[in-house]
Amino acid sequence: MTSLELAQHAVRVLDEKKATNLKLIKIGDISVLADYFVIATGTSSTHVKSLADEVEFQLREQGAEPAHKEGYRSNSWLLLDYGGVVVHVFTAESRSYYDLDRLWRDGESVDISGLLK
Repeated sequence: MTSLELAQHAVRVLDEKKATNLKLIKIGDISVLADYFVIATGTSSTHVKSLADEVEFQLREQGAEPAHKEGYRSNSWLLLDYGGVVVHVFTAESRSYYDLDRLWRDGESVDISGLLK
């Protein structure tokens, strides 16, 4: 599975689980951190955890394991690092605080409208 396919699959999973404000940003041309960032917002700390858990479960079913996970002790954000794709799931407050949308605005926003229900 390519980085783009993995990122798109993560977007679909997050959408099915009612994540809001989904974004897929191509950062590979401006950073060595990853090829893509997936950013999503959950409605509560419980929702954030369930979103990340479902992404991890569904991608594991496709043979992808995260190389690194962060934030499971936090109640407001989680990160799943798949090498070429980093999935960020925030509460609304944490998303506003960390403001990755602004920090990575030089990345290319990928149209995900065809992936959303």
